[in-house]
Amino acid sequence: MTESIKTSDAWETIHWAQVQRNVYRLQQRIYRASQQGETGKVQLLQRLLLRSWSARVLAVRRVTQENEGKKTAGIDGIHSLKPAERIQLAKEITLDRKAAPVRRVLIPKPGKSEYRKLGIPTMRDRAKQALAKLAL
Repeated sequence: MTESIKTSDAWETIHWAQVQRNVYRLQQRIYRASQQGETGKVQLLQRLLLRSWSARVLAVRRVTQENEGKKTAGIDGIHSLKPAERIQLAKEITLDRKAAPVRRVLIPKPGKSEYRKLGIPTMRDRAKQALAKLAL
């Protein structure tokens, strides 16, 4: 059995209810610590959430499978990921403060001849954003 088959099987065998439960529990702990004014504990728990496998996998799932714009490609041209690529992305995402350039698309404003600029980030950057959102 090759490595790619193993990793794609791994994506299919993830127990999503348990993953969501793990993330929710950590988010609840972050909320309680912030309500009690324990900023040091909040930062520690947020770091724990950002590094957790459950949060990273959930962030990748949200941007590659659940999001309405999941088929929209960023500047890198990637518009969909296979299960093995999703696992690889979940392993690699970290908040390193470096984002790829966004693809700019002009959208016409309704009833006017003007356009609005829309920036479309890459899949990797969307996953980073989703991961950061889970920690907030």
